[in-house]
Amino acid sequence: MRPSRVVVVTGASGGVGRAVARELGAHGDSVALIARGTTGLGAAAVDVGSAGGSGLVYPADVANYEEVRQAAQRIEDDLGPIDVWMNVAFSSVFAPFPEITPEEFERTTAVTYLGYVWGTKVALELMRPRGRGVIVQAGSALAYRGIPLQSAYCGAKHAIKGFTESVRTELMAEGSGVRVTMVQLPALNTPQFDWVLSHLRRHPQPVPPIYQPEVAARALVHAADHPERREYWVGTSTALTMLGQRIAPGLIDRYLAKTGKKAQVTTDQPPTGVANLWEPADEDHAYGAHGSFDARAHGRSAQVWLSEHRRPVLVTLGAAAAGALATRALRRT
Repeated sequence: MRPSRVVVVTGASGGVGRAVARELGAHGDSVALIARGTTGLGAAAVDVGSAGGSGLVYPADVANYEEVRQAAQRIEDDLGPIDVWMNVAFSSVFAPFPEITPEEFERTTAVTYLGYVWGTKVALELMRPRGRGVIVQAGSALAYRGIPLQSAYCGAKHAIKGFTESVRTELMAEGSGVRVTMVQLPALNTPQFDWVLSHLRRHPQPVPPIYQPEVAARALVHAADHPERREYWVGTSTALTMLGQRIAPGLIDRYLAKTGKKAQVTTDQPPTGVANLWEPADEDHAYGAHGSFDARAHGRSAQVWLSEHRRPVLVTLGAAAAGALATRALRRT
């Protein structure tokens, strides 16, 4: 067991952030929970305590740098130096790009992109003088591959990737002990699809295969424990998407143009009418982290295990291949 730490989680009131908070609680960590909605935050703090850690609530809008800075200062006053900062919070809008208003696109960018920028900036202001700390960015396969109906979200995730790479190289150049890693996530069964602003006629859904948020949470906590890896991929679909984008992006363009819109809407559910872009969807339901697709979501991912154990797996495969070659050579003699 590793020693307990002080960990900040943004977007902790629901979805992946809520699942991460529980996972950290199970490790005995002191978890500082940041989000706008106080109902979800309070329930998340109870979850952390029930799991074995301690959770404190710090309401803030991550799109506002000053609110994030003040929350971080209160956290250090209450809990001590922050060891890990996890940027998870986001919001978005489901719609074709021409139907998104400038205000909606700007707000999505402020929350989903600048929320990570401000969280990272505040974390570095505290960590760099100490020469230690870990920043974990919850990313997405959509940081590499844009899809229809999510132009604002995809643009923000692409921007986070570029921003994170820039910051990482700056820290390396100065010899800092602060580490930054990013975890690229697949489609997840979170309240995102019940809460995010939608201009669609049908209820939005994750593009299958769908994973439970606990899969993402375990990977994010592992990344915080092992930040020497610059990036982790979660889910076979994420790996295939990113590899396919490298090999045949034009083919994926045509495939998504044909299937991408239909894959993101249900056939029998109208939109919920809830939208958390401007105000929090301040409610707590479905075990906090889960959305409405439990029946279709996977609770495990073999690819995550392979990603976390890449080095021993490669060593084992290499040894097996060497052994096979040696056996074949002996048979020929």
